[in-house]
Amino acid sequence: MADFIYLMETRLSPDQQRAVALVTEVARTHQMNVYLTGGAVRDIISGFTIRDLDFSVQGNAPKLQKDFEKAGAAIESVDELTKTIMLLLPGNVRAEVTSTRSEAYEKPGKPPQITPGTIYDDMRRRDFTVNAMALSLNPGSRGLLTDPFNGVADIEAKVLRVLHNYAFYEEPSRLIRATRLTTRFHWALEERTQARYDAAKENNYIENIADRPRGHEIEQLAHEDDPIAVLKILEKEGWLKVLVPHLSWSKVDSAGLTQLFKTRQQMQELGMNPDASPIIMHMLMRKLGDKEVSAIQKQIPNKGFVERWRNIEDDTKEFAKHLMAKDLVTPSQNWKFLMQSRPEFVLYAAITARPAAVEQKLKNFLTKWPQVRQKLPFPEMPEMRITADHPEYRKILDEAFLLLLDGKLRNHNEIVKFLEPYKPPEPPPPPAPVRRGRAKKEAKEAAAGAGNAAAGDQQPKKRGRKPKAATAVAGAAPVAQPAAPAPAPAPTKGGKEAAPKKEAKEAEAKGKAPAAPAKQTPKPTPTKQPAAKKAAPVKKASKPAPKPAKKKAAPVKKKK
Repeated sequence: MADFIYLMETRLSPDQQRAVALVTEVARTHQMNVYLTGGAVRDIISGFTIRDLDFSVQGNAPKLQKDFEKAGAAIESVDELTKTIMLLLPGNVRAEVTSTRSEAYEKPGKPPQITPGTIYDDMRRRDFTVNAMALSLNPGSRGLLTDPFNGVADIEAKVLRVLHNYAFYEEPSRLIRATRLTTRFHWALEERTQARYDAAKENNYIENIADRPRGHEIEQLAHEDDPIAVLKILEKEGWLKVLVPHLSWSKVDSAGLTQLFKTRQQMQELGMNPDASPIIMHMLMRKLGDKEVSAIQKQIPNKGFVERWRNIEDDTKEFAKHLMAKDLVTPSQNWKFLMQSRPEFVLYAAITARPAAVEQKLKNFLTKWPQVRQKLPFPEMPEMRITADHPEYRKILDEAFLLLLDGKLRNHNEIVKFLEPYKPPEPPPPPAPVRRGRAKKEAKEAAAGAGNAAAGDQQPKKRGRKPKAATAVAGAAPVAQPAAPAPAPAPTKGGKEAAPKKEAKEAEAKGKAPAAPAKQTPKPTPTKQPAAKKAAPVKKASKPAPKPAKKKAAPVKKKK
């Protein structure tokens, strides 16, 4: 179910989505189950253009007419026999709301006997499998697809398949519809369907066609993307003379239709969505006589469509008069007027001959003025912090566009002056940057030291001797360093004793007192420390004294 909900949200235009919501709300107000059916479901799944919306409700559809009118919908036609309402919803969305029913044909081409039925009965009365599907719009089953005849498979195979053997016999207009759909989609008829089509054509079932289905098929010509191609195939198959006996594709204004489709595309790029079908029908039938055109209009069941077709020329003439009014002087005033006018009038006036002033304004509207929008947004807008997030961004662009059309924003100073009132206040200053590198490391070390100190103050003191390392770190009394030992006397050559020692020995032998030796600096006596508080040994930083050379032993004299 979620996949089909996604398809509805992505494949339908915004106007069509609003139309679906409107019909669903009105039907639920009257406690009716509502389904999206027919060609709308087919086009959503297949990816083709969604031209109109078909709804089926389980109940009496004409009862919803007043609610649709209150919601702003235009009632095109009401058929009490089939319980069908034809609507033109806001945004030029064509819709058809019908009651679920079953049909039984007593004779070919005659109106069927209609009885109320379920959504499954409504699927069985349809023409082809690809049109016999329903998508639930009800709260409990929204997005649930009803496909009793496997129409999705035929869409993937790109074939048209009738639901039963008597489809063309009961309703001969399905022969024309099959030709029209295969031309539009470039599909083929399924093998058995092709055989029944050929048999119906050979037996001339088409002569039993009724006026109502004939008028419906005539109207559908105006809703085709390429009506000339469809006319060619219908003329080849012999169906065009059944619909409009005096019409042929060679009588159609091909150049005018080409210009119409081009202009419609330009208007859609401007955000306008004209319903071109009345204009297309007017151009298809413009070479026919008034009597023939009147007979065709009587056959078409959609009376609102016929009314718009009849009045298109007169309404456009009135529109052109307003466009020539004296109060429409500046380009911005003309732009506003054209954007607020009926898109169909603008479209028809643009492709038909009009006064030179009207023609020039329409040309500027479709080609020249839209190019001015390419200058927006201004380069100054991001510099002044006016971005898409601004609450009045769209309003600013619209006002700037109108001023550009009138040539009032010609330089940088004028643009800045226009944007200044919309400039948002200055943003608050940024927060202080986080310290990194050396400063961050020192801050962490300081915080860690403070935390360790606090933890040390909280720890209870233990009794007993402290370890030596702890004593040293705790700040014990400084210990006097022992003095370096005096250097040993330099040895003499040959191992002889030093001079002072020799002189002392000579004086002792002569009986004299030896001379007093030179005073030497007394060695400092190291202070004794208590045994309990021995300081850790300190490594000497000075170089060790050189070792004295070993004395050579005197040679021993041998006795003779």
